[in-house]
Amino acid sequence: MKSPGEICRSKMPVGIVLLLLLTVPGFGPAKAADELMQTAQDMFLPIPISPPPLEGIASTPARVELGKMLYFETRLSESHTISCNSCHVVGMGGVDLLETSLGHRWQRGGRNAPTVLNSVFNTAQFWDGRARDLQEQAGGPLVNPIEMGMTESHVVEQLKGIPGYVEVFARAFPNETDPITFNNVRNAIALFEATLITPGAPFDRYLQGDASALSEQQKQGLAVFIDQGCAGCHNGINVGGNMYAPFGVVEKPGADFLPPEDKGRFEVTKTVNDEYVFKVPTLRNIALTPPYFHSGKSWDLRQAVAVMGSSQIGIQLTEQEIDQLAAFMHALTGEQPKILYPILPPSVASTPRPKP
Repeated sequence: MKSPGEICRSKMPVGIVLLLLLTVPGFGPAKAADELMQTAQDMFLPIPISPPPLEGIASTPARVELGKMLYFETRLSESHTISCNSCHVVGMGGVDLLETSLGHRWQRGGRNAPTVLNSVFNTAQFWDGRARDLQEQAGGPLVNPIEMGMTESHVVEQLKGIPGYVEVFARAFPNETDPITFNNVRNAIALFEATLITPGAPFDRYLQGDASALSEQQKQGLAVFIDQGCAGCHNGINVGGNMYAPFGVVEKPGADFLPPEDKGRFEVTKTVNDEYVFKVPTLRNIALTPPYFHSGKSWDLRQAVAVMGSSQIGIQLTEQEIDQLAAFMHALTGEQPKILYPILPPSVASTPRPKP
């Protein structure tokens, strides 16, 4: 019989390793459970209590508060009806629970709105990674003609036309002679978005050593998640978000889930190998954020799990495995941000008016 060390060093799937460990005299279920935890700790990290710093922009309470105001500010849209929170609703898992979001003049966006929660931990932003960081992402929707419909100059004009913002920007950027700039707008929003993290999920507590944080079914789901290769793409602190992958590695999932006209990252890089390649989404809070995929065509987490099994790793998951995986994914729901809605400064007679 192999020793526990020989079994643990083998390249067998973790689920089989755990079963074999149970056959070792004196090893027992507790030790096998320890091996699952150790494997998980090697592949994932818990969400921290405090957000990480952003490169190139210092965070201060005044800047975060300004960013929060701007995040909820509908006057940053041409029609004065859309804010960042319209599509990335803080109280609904950071999404809008729509297949694709409604934008300026009732236009529909081309892709499902990804969650803003924990987005600070992503390697890049948007499904195609066209924004390298939160700062760049924060400015994108403001000037997108389908989303908020503004221009950089009109964003600045709008805010300078609201006397209350002149004071708030001066407090947030006290050493600048002209603090209301488009760059400061997006930096402030990014600093606020960086605070929207969700620590304390059952899986985080498990990674921190609390074996009781996951149910037996969730632990079984974690073992399947690792064994079947899901963790090959969905790993790290965000259980995803740190790499790109084709949607349909083994088998194309069908035109509903993978619209042929949307070629993903190819639109950014113009590289043929990037056709139908997308940023691997975070699975953090996934139970809160249907519908799924960049197309927003799956409203059922179990269905999404099954589609990923067949399209990405080429296996037909059993009903039991789907249940176990879905149970594990529910353990990725963390403590949701509690945001006090900001009081926004009023418009005056000279404030630029909305354009329908």
